[in-house]
Amino acid sequence: MPRKNHRGTACLGALLAGVTAFSGALASPASAAPAAASTHASPPPVSDFRGVNWADPRDNYADDAVVPSGLSTSDGYATTYAKSRAIIGGFSKLGANTVRLPVNPTSVNGPFWKSYRGAIDAATAKGFKVILGYWESDNAKDGKIDDQASWDRMWARITSTYGRNSKVYLEPMNEPFGYTAQEWTDIAAKWVTTHRKVPRDRMLIGGYKYSEDVKPVCADPRLKGTRIALHNYGFWHTDWTSVDQWKADFKERIGDCASRTILDEFGASMTTGLDYNGPVNGSNEVAYIQAATDTIREMGLGSVYWPGLRNGDTYSLTTLQGTGTRLTLKLNNQSGLDRLHWAWKQ
Repeated sequence: MPRKNHRGTACLGALLAGVTAFSGALASPASAAPAAASTHASPPPVSDFRGVNWADPRDNYADDAVVPSGLSTSDGYATTYAKSRAIIGGFSKLGANTVRLPVNPTSVNGPFWKSYRGAIDAATAKGFKVILGYWESDNAKDGKIDDQASWDRMWARITSTYGRNSKVYLEPMNEPFGYTAQEWTDIAAKWVTTHRKVPRDRMLIGGYKYSEDVKPVCADPRLKGTRIALHNYGFWHTDWTSVDQWKADFKERIGDCASRTILDEFGASMTTGLDYNGPVNGSNEVAYIQAATDTIREMGLGSVYWPGLRNGDTYSLTTLQGTGTRLTLKLNNQSGLDRLHWAWKQ
């Protein structure tokens, strides 16, 4: 399965006329936001995950610390919190209540972690669910954990900080395509056992290969009670222009596991003027987005669009504007947001 070839060198296209600006109120915390204690309330259904990815311009594959667009390793906690508060505020105005953030060993085990926590804390303070997902380094990209010891230390540090925070969800690996189904479920089962103090409903296990098939993970009894991450992209089948064909493809990947499945990566061009509300007219991307959002709505899936914000990505739903902590988000495609609202029943 090819990598996500829309990423990397793509430049943002011309913005649509009449786009909408979003701004978030800015405030710096007096001190680090405390972790929210877990409660005994029933866990939310997957359909309550209505979110966007906030990504590093380098596609989250970094040999050094991974840094979401708009943030900087030179910023301290307070500045990171203020920037993040503004960006999360923009996501909230899109209708989102969930953000997926990348982590890697360098960002967590190194000095950036003290500042990066500001992004997580700003999101949870806004009431957002936060999905923390591990990404490989740029010099690897083999679908396998780069360094077991560093990976273990990273998750130990994350769970030490956020293990009791009911808003923080953990995804042990993004797209584990380097493993067979058995190898991956063995790794995931060991990880679940290692972090047994974290409730299983706050664990999000990626599907097989490019997280493209959730059925092997769903069927493993050792992973019972966890949530499952699904990915699917229109460029995987560029010749498909039938909404029904795409809907059948989604359902085949999910099987009878919809109640556990969060589609935490799906997306299409948002800076090229496509109308996702209109007729398909032979467009692979329009057919795909209509099918994806129909499927989310009909099957009650969780969903996290790729990306809500990523500088340089034509799939980005928004464009970042402003400087310093005075940041706003500009919507790139109203029809794309309309389709998300349809999926989210908003």
